[in-house]
Amino acid sequence: MRNEIDDKRQFTMKDSEITKRLLVYAKPFITQFISVFILMILTVVFALAGPYLIGRSIDVINSNNIDLQELYTILSIFGLSIILGSVANYAQTIILQITGQSIIYNIREEIFTHLEYQDINYLNGIPTGSLVTRVTNDTNTLNEMYTSVIVNVFKSLLMVVGIIIAMLLLNVQLTLYVLIVVPFIAVFSFIFRRYSRKAYRQVRANLSKVNAFLAEHLSGMKIIQIFNQEAAKFAEFDVRNTKLKKSYYRQILTYGIYRPTMYFLYMAATLIIYYVGGLSVIEGVITIGFLITFQNYIGRFFEPIQQLAEQFNILQSAFASSERIFGILDSKPTIIDSEDSVELTNMLGKIEFKNVWFAYIDEEWILKDVSFVVEAKESVAFVGATGAGKTTILALITRNYDIQKGQILIDGIEIKKINKDSLRTHIGRMMQDVFMFSGTIESNIKLRNEDISDEEMIQSCKYVNANHFIEKLDNQYNEIVRERGNNFSTGQRQLLSFARTIVHNPKVMILDEATSNIDTETEQLIQESLQKMMTIGTMLIVAHRLSTIQHVDKIVVLSKGEIIEQGNHQELLANKKHYFSLYKLQYQQK
Repeated sequence: MRNEIDDKRQFTMKDSEITKRLLVYAKPFITQFISVFILMILTVVFALAGPYLIGRSIDVINSNNIDLQELYTILSIFGLSIILGSVANYAQTIILQITGQSIIYNIREEIFTHLEYQDINYLNGIPTGSLVTRVTNDTNTLNEMYTSVIVNVFKSLLMVVGIIIAMLLLNVQLTLYVLIVVPFIAVFSFIFRRYSRKAYRQVRANLSKVNAFLAEHLSGMKIIQIFNQEAAKFAEFDVRNTKLKKSYYRQILTYGIYRPTMYFLYMAATLIIYYVGGLSVIEGVITIGFLITFQNYIGRFFEPIQQLAEQFNILQSAFASSERIFGILDSKPTIIDSEDSVELTNMLGKIEFKNVWFAYIDEEWILKDVSFVVEAKESVAFVGATGAGKTTILALITRNYDIQKGQILIDGIEIKKINKDSLRTHIGRMMQDVFMFSGTIESNIKLRNEDISDEEMIQSCKYVNANHFIEKLDNQYNEIVRERGNNFSTGQRQLLSFARTIVHNPKVMILDEATSNIDTETEQLIQESLQKMMTIGTMLIVAHRLSTIQHVDKIVVLSKGEIIEQGNHQELLANKKHYFSLYKLQYQQK
C-alpha cells in the first residue's frame, strides 16, 4: 500500500520540475555540452547547404551553356560539406556518450548512497526488486535521454527553424503553403504527449512489479519447490507478465499511431509543393532546380520533426523513469542526526531505558513504559514469547527506529543526540538470519576494511572457534562465498558472523537469537566463545535457548511489551514465576 501511495505522488510531478532537476545533473558537464552544441550548429549548417547545392547543380546542368568549372566547384563544396558534417556528427556522438555515461554514473551513485542511509522501516516498505529497477532500468532510460534527446531535440528544433528561414528567403508563398501542416503537427504532438506519458508510467510500474516478484520468489525458490507450488507461482507470475506485455502494447500502439501521422503530414506537404510548385515551373516563375531544392528542404523539414517524434517518445519514457527515481531521492530519512549531535569517540557501554514507549504503527504499542539499566561490560539477556518486544529493544539501541515516549541513554547521553555513525561504530550485532555477501571469507569478515590486518582476522576466528572449519577448506580464508553464503551451513555462517563482529572491536555486542539455528555440537563450540565475549564489553542477548544465557549477569523477562521480571538465572528460578515456567517447560521438552 505504501509503495502505491508513493507511486501516485511521484506521477503528479510536473514536466518543468523534472526538466529542472535533470538539468542539475548535467550542469557539471556544461563544457562538454557547449562543445556538442558548437558541433551541432556546424552539422546543421552543412545539412542546410546540401539541398541548395543540389538544386544549384541541377540548374547548371539544365542551362544552355554548361559551366563545368562551376559544376565541379559546387560538387566539391557539396562533398566537403558531407565530410565535415560527418566528422562533426561523429565527434558530437562520442562526446555525448561519454558525458551521458558520466551523468548516469553519478545518478546511480546518488540513489545507492541515498538508500544506504534510508530508514529500515522505509526499505521494508518497498520491494527489493522495485528498488533494483529504479537503480538500474530507470537510470538506463535516463542515459538514452542524455545521450540522444537533450542535444538532438535542440538540433532538430534548430534544423526546423533554419529550414523555415531558408525556405522563406527562397520563396515566401511556397513556404506558407508548407506551414499549413504545422498546426496539425502541434495538435497531434500535444495529444501524443498526454497518452504516451500515461502508457510509459504503466510500463515502468508493471516492470517494477515483475522485478519485485522475481527477486522475492527466486530467493524463496526452495520453499516453492518443497511445497510443490511451481504451477501456482507460475500462474501468479503469468498475471504480472501479461500486465507488463499489455502495457508495452499500449505504449507501442500510442507511438505507432503518432509516427505514421507525422509521415502522412509530410506527404501532404510534399503533394502541396508538387502541385503549387509544378504550376509555377510550367508558368516559368521558378526553375526545376529551384523546385527540387524546395522539395529537399521539405524532406529536411520533416526529418527532424519525425526525429522529434522519436525523441519525444524517449523523453516521455525518461520522464516516467525520472518520476520514480526522484520519488526515491525525495524520500527523507526520519532517523536523522540533530544539529547538536555529538561524536562518541569512545563508548563505555552503559545503556539505560527510561519509561520507553514504542510503536511501529500509530499507537499499537510494542513496548509499554519499559525501564531498565545495563551497566558497562554487563551481560544482559532478554527472554519472552514471540512478539514480547525483545528484538525491538535491540533495534532501538542501534537507533534503527526512534521512540515515541521516554528516553534511551548511552553512557548518560540521550541517544537522539549521538551521531548515528559513531553510535553504530561501537555496536556489533549478530542476527539469527546471518547475511553473507558474495566474495570470500576474508571479505565477509573484514567487510573490506583495510585497517583490519590478517592477523586480527585470524585471531577473531580462533576466538569464536570458527578456525576449526575454515582451516579445513581448500582456500581457507580465501574460500569463495556464494550468494547469501549458501555454500556454508547455518552454524558455520553464525560462527563467521561472530568473527565479523569481534574483529571490529565493538563496545556493545548484540546477539539477536544468534544461537537458535546452531546444532548441539556447534553450540558447545561457541559456549566458550560466549564466555570470552562477555568480558570484551557490554553484551545484550535475545535467546530462546535458556542454556545459552545461564551465566549472564542479568535476565530481563518481557511479556506483551512490559517487563515482568528481572534478575540472574538463579534468582529467577528461585522466584518460581514466569521464567521458572519457561525453564521448566523447555527442559521438560528435552
